[in-house]
Amino acid sequence: MSRKSERLVNLTIALLATRRYLTKSEIFRSIEGYEGSDEAKERMFERDKDDLRSLGIEIEVGGFDPIFNDEAGYRIKPESYALDLGEISGADIALLSLAANAWNGQALNAIAHSALLKLKSIGIDSDIDAIPMLAPRMVSASNELVTVVEAITTRSAITFTYIGQDLENQKRTLNPYALASRDGFWYFAGMDLDKGAIRNFRLDRVEGEIVVGNKSDSFEIPAGFDLFSHLDEGISAKLATIDIRKGKAFALRKKALSVVEKGEWDQITIQYGDDSTFIDSLLWHLDDVVVIEPSELRESVVKILSSMVVNHG
Repeated sequence: MSRKSERLVNLTIALLATRRYLTKSEIFRSIEGYEGSDEAKERMFERDKDDLRSLGIEIEVGGFDPIFNDEAGYRIKPESYALDLGEISGADIALLSLAANAWNGQALNAIAHSALLKLKSIGIDSDIDAIPMLAPRMVSASNELVTVVEAITTRSAITFTYIGQDLENQKRTLNPYALASRDGFWYFAGMDLDKGAIRNFRLDRVEGEIVVGNKSDSFEIPAGFDLFSHLDEGISAKLATIDIRKGKAFALRKKALSVVEKGEWDQITIQYGDDSTFIDSLLWHLDDVVVIEPSELRESVVKILSSMVVNHG
């Protein structure tokens, strides 16, 4: 990661995690990379703001007290945080996934932690939990992701062992057409050579290594192939009612069809399709999310949590 990219990431983290507006002087004191004269720091900061805005990250400007002419401060509201990557290639996806994998298990890197510690040292509270979706959860090994990207770009068949819904291992051979991420999981799809039909697969259900065939340019990807439309096929939309702790689970909040305030909690109605995928997204938020209905969804979540307690204490 370049010094500028590192500075932008750490600036984003600091502005997301702060509980109040940060002044420029506080930013320059806490974020590594702002160096040189005051004019040089100002220019760097203005360019950084422009770069973040171009990515769809909205920076809010405000003061500490509207009555007095305080120095302007800056922050990013978690609910308005967005990242527009535009059109990216398969190679870009692979690189992004590798970067995301590096964040996995440590929501912030050492330098980012240092920035928040510096903020704390000058009396500014921060909240790491307020940072939404900053550490993508990679549920599959990044090398397998790269293998699928390679097979798609070289038009090579792949062979792999897949854990089906009945939990049995199945050997599959596929001409891969596309790769996409949804709800924290990676999916790939293509022509299943054994079934003679297009099939979708979740990458974390692949057992062992994915083997790429020796022959390249062995198939053509249909024009306009849309993986998301195939992911939605055969899945009927269902509604769930869940309670979410205030200020938590922004990924779920963004998909809410309705929101009702309940003091410390908000109750939302949300639409979902695949049960296992939705349950995984709920479990990701731990005790900040409580399923109210449907009862079968609630029972499934309780069963999984009970199993986790038995297995891990």
